[in-house]
Amino acid sequence: MNGLTHTEVINLLIQLATMLFLARMFAELARKFKQPAVVGELLAGILLGPTILGTFAPGIFESLFMSNPSANLALDGFIQIAVILLLFIAGLEVELHLVWSQGKAALSISLLGLVVPFALGFSFPYFFPDFFGLAEGNRLLFSLFMGTAMSITALPVVVRILMDLDLFKTKMGMLIVASAMVNDIIGWLIFSVILSFMGKSGSLSLLQTVGITLLFTFFMLTIGKALINKGLPWVNRKLAWPGGVLSLSMAACFISAAFTEWLGIHAIFGAFLLGVALGDSEHMSERAKEIVHQFINNIFAPLFFVSIGLKINFVANFDLFLTLAVLAISFVGKILGSGFGAYQGGFTVKESMAVGFGMNARGAMEIILGLIALENELIDEKLFVALVVMAIVTSMTSGPLMKWSLKTTKSLPDPQIK
Repeated sequence: MNGLTHTEVINLLIQLATMLFLARMFAELARKFKQPAVVGELLAGILLGPTILGTFAPGIFESLFMSNPSANLALDGFIQIAVILLLFIAGLEVELHLVWSQGKAALSISLLGLVVPFALGFSFPYFFPDFFGLAEGNRLLFSLFMGTAMSITALPVVVRILMDLDLFKTKMGMLIVASAMVNDIIGWLIFSVILSFMGKSGSLSLLQTVGITLLFTFFMLTIGKALINKGLPWVNRKLAWPGGVLSLSMAACFISAAFTEWLGIHAIFGAFLLGVALGDSEHMSERAKEIVHQFINNIFAPLFFVSIGLKINFVANFDLFLTLAVLAISFVGKILGSGFGAYQGGFTVKESMAVGFGMNARGAMEIILGLIALENELIDEKLFVALVVMAIVTSMTSGPLMKWSLKTTKSLPDPQIK
């Protein structure tokens, strides 16, 4: 087996160092303006990529990111691991008992917050495929993807916004979080089925793939979760802490990811399900979760988000009208759907608007969806750029709009749940 040459190793290390350094600098800059770190990391990638560095200093860009294919292949391996781990920690945020405790209200918000944006995201691309960039390909599959991309909420972003607004432990906060959890699980399940329709690389038939995916989902959320819950106390007692639980958690994550990749859907779905099953265990301590989060969010996540900017020229592929259309569909669908679900659950109109604004945060999830679709040639670069802009704008505006909506209503959020 051939390894990297001396020059390629140096190139890979410089790539990693440059990406991590600039990601941290821009993430800190984003924090100064009270924006999510992902915004700064994406800007770092745009600076390093063909948009800026490739335009104004093409020689440096070529030398750093284009001259060594083997080093780039190794970097791509890091990025693939980063995506899997990002979905793993997104799954860790899901607490199934919290979903059950919120009952019908959470189900109403999550389902309407899924169905309405899905319907809008599906309909417009289906009837206007040329405008949304479908040149050749399956119009139904393209529209199904767009519906899914419009409907998934970024749970980690929602949690952070609620914490910043001191709403996380209120009834409204718990309801939004529970709704986002249900939304995520259903949304990723739909996306896994879409990937199976694309016939990526699995050796199974479409019916077998969908059937096994549904069975695997049911298994992980029931029997698998119970087995993890029974095994964790032994791991915590017998193995070094936190090394034992972290190592075995990562191993289980990669096995689950490998299984869903073998099915022909995507490794991220297996990682997400394992994260849900593990995170819901009463024996997975908050401290252990925090260690995992810190490691992934500060090492692997920045590499992924910076890599987005390396792939595409955001200026050359920016389409104003397409971006505005995607933004309009995303805002209208999610705010109307989730807001009406909250209104049905007994909230006032202004409080329902706040719930809709909270559920509108997209963040990393839509970017990951878009990148997978782009790599599988389901969407073009212009639509991908529009989806990235949508993810950034919704993440940046969700918190301020929630705050504005709650300030304009005379009724205050429910007291904090102890």
